[in-house]
Amino acid sequence: MATKKTTKGTAVGRPKKAAGSGKPSAEKKVTAKSAPTEDQIRKKAEEIYHERIAKGEYGTPEDDWHKAEQLLKGSTK
Repeated sequence: MATKKTTKGTAVGRPKKAAGSGKPSAEKKVTAKSAPTEDQIRKKAEEIYHERIAKGEYGTPEDDWHKAEQLLKGSTK
């Protein structure tokens, strides 16, 4: 009966996975295909809120948040 030899708990012959690409994750750029971050949505919702208040329009923070999401995602609902 043949068994695989192991070294430190991993099968022999299997390449180890790289720890990372070496680039800091903070440098990720948002492209048209990626979803907006929560921080981006929050900032846009705050802009919408200030514009709404300046115009004297009724609305809620949730409305502002949803509108911000739609604008940042490119949705035209």
